[in-house]
Amino acid sequence: MVIIPLARGARVQYFEAVREGRRRASASQMKMFEAAGFGMITLTTKKSGGSFEPVGEEEFAAVVESADGHVAIITDADGHTKAQSRAGTREEADAILAKLTAAGMERYGGGSIQIWTETRPVVSGPE
Repeated sequence: MVIIPLARGARVQYFEAVREGRRRASASQMKMFEAAGFGMITLTTKKSGGSFEPVGEEEFAAVVESADGHVAIITDADGHTKAQSRAGTREEADAILAKLTAAGMERYGGGSIQIWTETRPVVSGPE
């Protein structure tokens, strides 16, 4: 058996970021599921300063337009999405956003979010 040493902490840090990010995104997915009847994890990590970090603990709600329609999302403070609803009409996404904010989640205040490899503008919903 051959053991190959890794650069100090290089892989461990990445996998720790993935594990913690998955925990955070899973919690957001459950909140999306409660509001929408469906929730899908989107991102678990983000890159910052050349290294990977878990998505943030904080949760903000928004609506974005996708190729398939409008999507309600839960994002961290930096605009990295953690969970999303199914794509639907603008009215359906706004209704999910209203449920998330009624449950105490703040609306995301930024102008755009990061979902997968794309940056999408936030579209407004009901206040």
